[in-house]
Amino acid sequence: MKKTLSQLLYQGGYHAVVAVLLAFTIYSCRTPNDPTNPADNSKETQTYSAEVALKWSEMSLKLIRQSPGFTPPVASRALGYAGLTLYESVVPGIKSNRSLAGQLNGLKTLPQPEAGKEYHWAASANAAQLFMAKNLWSNAPEAAKKMVDSLAVALRTSFLAESNQEVIERSEAFGNEVAKAIFEWSKSDGGHEGFTRNFPADYKAPTAPGSWQPTENGRTIPMQPYWGKNRTFLAVNSSMPMPLPLTVSTQVNSPYFQQYYDVYKKNIALTQLEKEIAVWWADDPSETFTPPGHSYNIARIAIKNSNAKLDKAAEALARTGIAVADAFTLCWKCKFAFNNERPYTFVRRAIDPKWIPFWPAPPFPGYSSGHSTQSSASAVALEAVFGPDFAFVDDSHVNRVRDTKRSVDFKPRSFQSLWAAAEESAKSRFLGGIHTFQDNDTGLKEGRKIGQNINALRWKQ
Repeated sequence: MKKTLSQLLYQGGYHAVVAVLLAFTIYSCRTPNDPTNPADNSKETQTYSAEVALKWSEMSLKLIRQSPGFTPPVASRALGYAGLTLYESVVPGIKSNRSLAGQLNGLKTLPQPEAGKEYHWAASANAAQLFMAKNLWSNAPEAAKKMVDSLAVALRTSFLAESNQEVIERSEAFGNEVAKAIFEWSKSDGGHEGFTRNFPADYKAPTAPGSWQPTENGRTIPMQPYWGKNRTFLAVNSSMPMPLPLTVSTQVNSPYFQQYYDVYKKNIALTQLEKEIAVWWADDPSETFTPPGHSYNIARIAIKNSNAKLDKAAEALARTGIAVADAFTLCWKCKFAFNNERPYTFVRRAIDPKWIPFWPAPPFPGYSSGHSTQSSASAVALEAVFGPDFAFVDDSHVNRVRDTKRSVDFKPRSFQSLWAAAEESAKSRFLGGIHTFQDNDTGLKEGRKIGQNINALRWKQ
């Protein structure tokens, strides 16, 4: 018996799906949301709940935790493409918004829905997110892949109760084609399947005084030294000049020495609250959804707390995903341009040879701070959706067991604004003893520029 498009889609027959889709419809590349090309029998995206966005964004965070090699840079990239795909799969149903095709770096066009046809935008999003989950996390364990399939089928069943099969299949075909186009574009950015090369053996770390050196984790090759060469989502971000760090010096009256001495002095006198802040934001890749995942989860919290509909949810996750992706690319470009040493290295060679920071130093250069850059970029990007005074409680880690090594429990943290959370994220790295003030301050400033560039895109009609 001939299988329908939906059967092929949810049974994982992707090669067959492509063939069916090609025969199903050839989509035009007209200007998104062109009033002469409306899917005018469809409900608008803002009439759908955010359920599909929340469940798939949660799934993305689970996949980060469960898939081998999803270090923070690799995770940030996946969230960038997942968030963008969610948005593009539903934006034709948002009359106030427009596609980002033609605005992003090398993404010229995307498929468009058939004029005058009815679409179910949540079903489109479901199909698009399924495709991206299968392809961005292609190395996920089998149990995780089954989890992905189960979510897609469960959502599809609920959508069939709201609409007829023809509309659902047309919507799935559109979402799948959008996802396929974005994924093909993603493969040329330099980071495709980055999970296979986190510590490339061909990289030779500099050895000059002041350069990054292996720390207590034992890694002799730093993480993703070539990541800064990747294509950014926004061309304007790639042209941002890199901020210069302080001049290396061991003279006790030098600004450089003072930066590291301040870390040392604070780290040996941490309060219990400061320890809690340091651990809350650490987002160890081996135990959590990583720092960019934390930012993505804050977007999820904002969506839930504001009772946002699918339109607002998709835009928030797209802005956040692009923000963390470009932040990690540009931050890594800066890190490996200057190869600045960690406090662990400087303090032990110039202040106290036996000192060990409160939190283990990550295996890559210190300047500038990845936490600060991505937290700042995502906070500014989210402010465009939820406002600068959006208060919230971050409960991202409340279910984690006590960190007995550091005598810290994971208590929810309250913030009066998104920016306040970004500032605390940056501060946490100073408290952890793994970043200087210049690392964090520079990261916050550069991240703000990235977020502002994202907000300057033409999201609205």
